Amino acid sequence: MSDATLGTQYLDAAIGLLTRIRDQEADGLARAAALVADTVAAGGKLFAYGAGHSALPAQDLVYRAGGLALVNLLSVPGTTGVDVTPATLGSALERVGGLAQATLDSSPARAGDLLIIVSLSGRNALPIEMASHARSLGLTVIGVTSLAYVAGEGGATASRHSSGTYLKDHCDLVLNSGIQVGDAELTHDRIAAPFAPASTVVAAALLQAVIAQAAGELAERGIDPPLLRSANLDGGEAWNERVYAEHADRILWRYRS
Repeated sequence: MSDATLGTQYLDAAIGLLTRIRDQEADGLARAAALVADTVAAGGKLFAYGAGHSALPAQDLVYRAGGLALVNLLSVPGTTGVDVTPATLGSALERVGGLAQATLDSSPARAGDLLIIVSLSGRNALPIEMASHARSLGLTVIGVTSLAYVAGEGGATASRHSSGTYLKDHCDLVLNSGIQVGDAELTHDRIAAPFAPASTVVAAALLQAVIAQAAGELAERGIDPPLLRSANLDGGEAWNERVYAEHADRILWRYRS
C-alpha cells in the first residue's frame, strides 16, 4: 500500500480521472460545447437532468455564478438527488417506465431545445426513456455516462430497460466519464468494501468544461454568452437582473409573478 494518506490517494485518483477525460474526451467536449452554443444561438432552451446522485452535476449547472443562466433543471419528483424518504425510493423510481414521458410531456421542453442527461450507469429505465422520448420530441440530447457499465464493452451490468439498451444508445452525443463499475476508487486491507466515489467530481467538472467552452464558442460567433455573476460581488445582482430581463423566456427557474 502507498505511504500516502487515503485522502491524498483519493485526490490523486480524482486528478487521474480528470486527466483522462481531458485527454480522451476533448473531441466530445468540443462537440458538446458546439451543440450548446448552437441551441443558445438559435433561441432554444437548455435543460439538465440526473437521478439520484447523478442529479448533483446537473444541478450544479443551474443558477450558478459563472455559469450560463439558460440552464434549467428538469426534475422528476422523487428522483432528484436524495429528496425523498426513504432515499431508496428514488432508486426504485428510476427503474419505473413511463415517468420520463410524463415528465417531458408536462414540461416546457420543445423541439430545438437541448437536454443534458447524467446517469453513471445509463442502465435504468428513467434516463433511457428520458433520452429516447426527448429525441422523439425534437430535442438534442447529450448523455454523460460511464461506458464501463455497458455489457459487451468490458462492463458487467445488464440494461434494466425492456429494450436492452442503455442511455448511450439514445443520445446525439455521449461523454464518457470513465468511472469504473461500482464508483469506488479506493480499497484498504482493513476495510471490507471499496470506497471513495468520484463520479460526481468527474461529471461536474466535465459539464462545467462544456459550458466554459460553449461560452467561448458563443463569443467567437459574436454572441454575448448570458452568464451569471455572483450576487456576493458588488454589482452582481444588477448584472443578473439584466440577464434575467434579456432572456426571461428561457430562464425558467426564476420565479416570475
